[in-house]
Amino acid sequence: MKILRYLTRDVLTHMVAVSFVLLVVIFSGRFVKYLAEAAIGDLAADILLPVMFYRLPGFLELIIPLGLFIGILMAYGRLYVESEMVVLSACGVSPARLAGYTMVSALLVALLVGLLSLVVTPLGAARSEALLQDPSSSQGLQSLAAGRFQTRRGSDIVSYAQAIDPDTGVMQSVFLSQGNDRDGDNSRMVVTVAQEGEVRMDPDTGARYLELRNGYRYEGMPGRLDYRVTRFSRFGELIPEPAGGIRTAAPVDGRPTRELLDSDSPEDIAALHWRLSLPVMVPIVALIALCMSRTDHRRGRYIKMAPAFALYLAYLLLLANARSAVEDGDVGVLGGFWGVHGMFLALGLLMLYGGNLAQRFNYWRRNRART
Repeated sequence: MKILRYLTRDVLTHMVAVSFVLLVVIFSGRFVKYLAEAAIGDLAADILLPVMFYRLPGFLELIIPLGLFIGILMAYGRLYVESEMVVLSACGVSPARLAGYTMVSALLVALLVGLLSLVVTPLGAARSEALLQDPSSSQGLQSLAAGRFQTRRGSDIVSYAQAIDPDTGVMQSVFLSQGNDRDGDNSRMVVTVAQEGEVRMDPDTGARYLELRNGYRYEGMPGRLDYRVTRFSRFGELIPEPAGGIRTAAPVDGRPTRELLDSDSPEDIAALHWRLSLPVMVPIVALIALCMSRTDHRRGRYIKMAPAFALYLAYLLLLANARSAVEDGDVGVLGGFWGVHGMFLALGLLMLYGGNLAQRFNYWRRNRART
């Protein structure tokens, strides 16, 4: 029992430290990216922090398994370097028994990851999506900032709104200017002015549209006679979303797990098994980390860190590819997600017992040769 407490405490301490560092790096990087969206008006600044904290469980469900994986490598690597594993082996702690001790930490972490992936993360994603899709709220998403001209990122569109109602999100005196068909002599300018406008959401796709009402659209170049003027009572324009932005999460990520269980949609089935795969992955990567932590004083505790991380990354990428394949209907759930889990579980068991099996096979072969 003392050995179990000692190993569990050492592994969990390393896991918490590594997970904290990874969380700070990833969270700060995402925060800077989203802060740039708020600076140019693609995101209301007062909802930035609430949305980030609602997305925090989604970061943790991916960071914690990696933190456990690296924590086992570092904790057990230290034990091997300082010859504590030799002492444990001399006291009768076999590799199988050591794997059992490791599974205690892994199962605790798997329960935490399962709680995050199945309950907390969908709830946080739904809350953040509710904030982002509420343009009538003072904390809603707005494409324009009142009283100043803005240039949309990655385009030559210039926009302006004289005022924005904080209660309804309706914009007054809207102005849009953009270049169009810039091919030598066919270059044109498109200027749109409207009495009012409003950001609307497509409930199915989550796409944003700028709906303008009671205005004019001017197409042409100043000084030329081929001008076209269009009067409209209602005009809609798709608002492009930046790649990797805060609104790029799939709508299915915010649906409760119970709702996914009752769905026959391939996208919902893939999302459900992705959520189940994260806690299942934890004991498998813990077993692999246990086997790859074997080292000695001469090689050091970090000798296998790079190949171990590459193996973990391959595991995660294969699961992500399986999710895409299940969504597209190319493979089934068993051949996709659970085939990947089975392959890496077999790899971990082979790494754990492969040496003993080889020794037994050589011993059997020598005895057979003598007889």
